[in-house]
Amino acid sequence: MHPVYLNARKTPLYLLTAASLPLFAPPAQADFVSDSSARLEMRNHYINRDFRQHNAAQSKAEEWAQGFTARITSGFTEGTFGFGLDALGELGLKLDSSPDRRGTGLLPYGRDSHEPADQFSELGLTGKVRVADSVLKIGTLQPLLPVVTYNDTRLLGSTFQGGLLTSQDIRDLTLNAGRLTKTNLRDSSSNDDIGYGAATSDHFDFAGGSYAFNPQLSLSYYYAKLDQIYRQQFVGLLHTQPLGNGFSLRSDLRYFDSRGDGIERAGRIDNRNFNSMFTLAHGAHKVSATWQQLSGDSAFPFLNGGDPYVVNLVTYNTYTRADEDSWQLRYDYNFAALGVPGLSFMTRYTDGRHAKAGAVDNGREWERDTDITYVIQSGVLKDVSLRWRNVTFRSGNGLTTALDENRLIVGYTLALW
Repeated sequence: MHPVYLNARKTPLYLLTAASLPLFAPPAQADFVSDSSARLEMRNHYINRDFRQHNAAQSKAEEWAQGFTARITSGFTEGTFGFGLDALGELGLKLDSSPDRRGTGLLPYGRDSHEPADQFSELGLTGKVRVADSVLKIGTLQPLLPVVTYNDTRLLGSTFQGGLLTSQDIRDLTLNAGRLTKTNLRDSSSNDDIGYGAATSDHFDFAGGSYAFNPQLSLSYYYAKLDQIYRQQFVGLLHTQPLGNGFSLRSDLRYFDSRGDGIERAGRIDNRNFNSMFTLAHGAHKVSATWQQLSGDSAFPFLNGGDPYVVNLVTYNTYTRADEDSWQLRYDYNFAALGVPGLSFMTRYTDGRHAKAGAVDNGREWERDTDITYVIQSGVLKDVSLRWRNVTFRSGNGLTTALDENRLIVGYTLALW
């Protein structure tokens, strides 16, 4: 599908739509303006990654940077068709880095492809139209769907360009359909062709939705196709069961079937991926166990600029290599139960085996993560969050990565109106 043009200068339709939306709404500016909101998200991120494997290309990666994300969300004009316009501005600033310590994912490389850039930024506009309980958005998007999930694990969130239709006109049913054509990576100022690995595509199409049978049970299905690279089906089930005496059990089941599409520009895609997570909660405690099993001849495919929707997506690794089996044990605690609101703790261990990658046929990898987070509850710094993340990752049986890592993250969101 090629862009539709409406003038001799070949301005894409979605840009004309976004630029001219306010012209449709003079009589109803009260809703367009009064229902609008704006906020500034600030994130200060430090990463120190110490490589422990023999003959590592560099001894460590260490960078410190400051990110700003401004979000403006308008309301809709009145009438059968309600129009609106959203804006997203992102700015990343280097505080400390060097060519021999680069590579944490916080900063892009400069023009010489060697020195980390001093700054990078993005400005995105999103036009939107509402009819009843359906909303069409065209422009800059950050979807959170099983087949496409934007990445927000570093300084700035990644974005996509395209269109997304979300409908909730049928009670308890949410439908999503769309087409994406470009992606802006988490450490980039450019919009690149959408793709997987080194292969690019003209577009990524998807459709599906979820149905809530009741507040405790929902079922999801999605179909997606990255043109000439891969096609993918997803089925998911979420269920929460109260067990009595303050206990509850949450079950999260996910299944992907991924195959090649067309001329298969990224090579053969053949992967089945079953995920499951079970979480037992009681008061301030949560204990989780996961199982993730991959089969087929290839790794699990997901879009560049996105994250895989898998239960063993952890701080450093994704456990999505071909034929890899992995499990995880996790524990969460909320210290509000001990009279310290705002303080929380998480620790987990993830183990993967039988991974295939290149000449490796039975690789093993494991990761241990610990998070301690505190959100200041009062005073001048109220709502400022402080987070320390500690990571230990090791691999073997042909896989050679070994690292120890610490991340310090300070975050604050300021409501502008």
